[in-house]
Amino acid sequence: MEAAAPQVPVALVPLNDAPRALGDGDPLDGVDLSILRSRTATYLKEEDRERLERAALFAAEAHLGQFRSSGEPYVSHPVAVAEILAEWHLDAQALIAALLHDVMEDTDITKQAIADAFGKVSAELVDGVSKLDKIEARTHEEAQAENFRKMFLAMARDVRVILIKLADRLHNMRTLDAVRPEKQRRVARETLELYAPIANRLGLNNLYRELQELAFRYLFPMRYRVLSKAVRAARGNRREIVGKLLGAIQERLPMWQIDAEVWGREKHVYGIYRKMVDKHLTFSQVLDIYGFRIVVKDIPTCYLTIGALHELYKPVPGKFKDYIAIPKANGYQSLHTTLFGPYGTPIEVQVRTHEMNQVADSGVASHWLYKESEGPLSDIQQRTHNWLQSLIELQSTSGDSTEFLEHVKIDLFPGEVFVFSPKGKIFNLPRGATVVDFAYAVHTDIGNRCVACRINGDLMPLRTELKNGDQVEVVTASHASPNPAWLSYVRSGKARAQIRHFLKTAQQDESVALGERLLAQALRAHGLTPAALNKLVWDRFLRDAGARERNEIYTDIGLGKRLPAVVAKRLANAVESVGVEGVEGQPIRPKPAGAILIRGSEGMAVQLARCCRPIPGDPIVGLLRKGQGMEVHLNDCPNLSRNRADRERWVDVEWESETERLFDVQIRVITENRRGVLAKIAAAIAEEHSNIQHVSMDGEGAVHHQIYFTLQVGDRLHLARLMRAVRRIPEVVRIARLKASEARPG
Repeated sequence: MEAAAPQVPVALVPLNDAPRALGDGDPLDGVDLSILRSRTATYLKEEDRERLERAALFAAEAHLGQFRSSGEPYVSHPVAVAEILAEWHLDAQALIAALLHDVMEDTDITKQAIADAFGKVSAELVDGVSKLDKIEARTHEEAQAENFRKMFLAMARDVRVILIKLADRLHNMRTLDAVRPEKQRRVARETLELYAPIANRLGLNNLYRELQELAFRYLFPMRYRVLSKAVRAARGNRREIVGKLLGAIQERLPMWQIDAEVWGREKHVYGIYRKMVDKHLTFSQVLDIYGFRIVVKDIPTCYLTIGALHELYKPVPGKFKDYIAIPKANGYQSLHTTLFGPYGTPIEVQVRTHEMNQVADSGVASHWLYKESEGPLSDIQQRTHNWLQSLIELQSTSGDSTEFLEHVKIDLFPGEVFVFSPKGKIFNLPRGATVVDFAYAVHTDIGNRCVACRINGDLMPLRTELKNGDQVEVVTASHASPNPAWLSYVRSGKARAQIRHFLKTAQQDESVALGERLLAQALRAHGLTPAALNKLVWDRFLRDAGARERNEIYTDIGLGKRLPAVVAKRLANAVESVGVEGVEGQPIRPKPAGAILIRGSEGMAVQLARCCRPIPGDPIVGLLRKGQGMEVHLNDCPNLSRNRADRERWVDVEWESETERLFDVQIRVITENRRGVLAKIAAAIAEEHSNIQHVSMDGEGAVHHQIYFTLQVGDRLHLARLMRAVRRIPEVVRIARLKASEARPG
């Protein structure tokens, strides 16, 4: 959006006023409406065109005295935006919203005033495009993320919001010369990262290409000038080759009774640049690839045309892509093939029908989602509708606006991986997607409960990257839950958002329970229990602490953000300030706080330190780490001693008498170099009902071997029985549990 001059009072135009003629003193004087009038005359009713005239005058009066950085009257910008939308044949409500899209942001006019003058629908569209009035954000990035969040949610309700915004961005990019260089780069980067991908996602191919070209021009001006000059210089040399290839194709197709339109595709500067960077090609190598588009009457003729082309020139193996049978996520359909032309010249060809060509250029703009229709949604309508609804789901599972925008950006770069469910349903996933991405694409519950998978009938790890044509079957278990490690390899925005949402919810629930136990322990030193504190004490404390409810305090304690001793002290002070009535029942006599009992299966709020791997029966100490909960260490762990200065974060913990899981422990076994000794040790471990998680060996070729095992045991007694069993093997020289300082990976 351009900077505007100081605002002036606005006279609202009554809806029943007749369109005013342009002339001296008119707010629209100097603004040409002829293009907008000619474009809308072909498809809008007369009454809609009259409303459009009133909206143009309304906008001109609202922006009177405001100018763009170029010096033009500000109203010229919304008029240009409406012209772009009229070229796409948008309806009157959208065009009115385009003319008024800046009045709420740049003037004192309210949403209600727009609704009164031009209807509720146009007012909602203007509101969806407008930025938030007051955003409490620490940085420009956070403010922008919140703006985009609002815009995307409005877009999910009505796709016209984003079409208006895209037209707005296109005109701003076309007139970006007038602003300072640093703003040019910021706007260009934003366009390249967000608006161009949105246009692509909605199938607006022409808009997508133009936004990319304009953004590249301002983001990398030197590269743009050099490549543009090189393209112009090469254009004359290429014309003769393109003409010969075009003539050969046009001569061959009638032999197959194919009536087609054929033309050479001009390469865009940004497309050339991306191909040079991504494929490490020189400029001449990229320019040596010639592109053609062939448009025919129907789908059978598309496939017949491919046959004719493959007879004319040999196809490059692996370069045929059928986007008719399996359309892209944005509804794009076409057949792509690459041919070996004369003298080995690569030729890229796209074959499609007239309708497919229209969709490729106009995308969702060729099939309005919001038009009233009794028929079912077309394929492109359904795909766009599904994506817009997924934005609402992403919003509900994202922690904040910045995270939401991150997830949307991931989904704006769809890949080329098409996989199948066991029932044959096709799923389009980003390049590099794994089984976990597929599971979440099927359903959120499938993703949350997946434990294994079969790819083309073979059992494979969940992190396996999927390839085109894979048939994927997900195996689930009712007790399973998302693993934080999944975040390191998932590619889709939905999978990332759902995993984060599940982990945050689970961590919060576990942190509340841990925080409550830690506070109860700390209160005992003051002769208090949580149950004894009445609402008056808690209200006083919560007000002073700036929290809304007790669970916020418990969560902060469980995550290590607040120290339980400090909270207990402040609660005790609150009791004194409100008097004895703040304590229900008789206060208990102060005594040393008891240890927190843990089972080792509390979840993410209580984590067993990987540096020393404590197991039930070991003497242990808890360490509160800010934002991570409590970490349990052996009491002689070197890492614990490094935090000795921060003793307030230490917590007395003990093992419960019964635990419900197995724990990892590392041992070192020194053996004689004899055949079969590893098998004997593994058998002894199995007989003691222990699992081997990892094994490694040192001393290859020496008299003795050192074998390191990561095992799973129930407690220290279980480990002692296992070590005695291994020690009885004749070849075993020595066996010991590894100390924290000796711990090895695995």
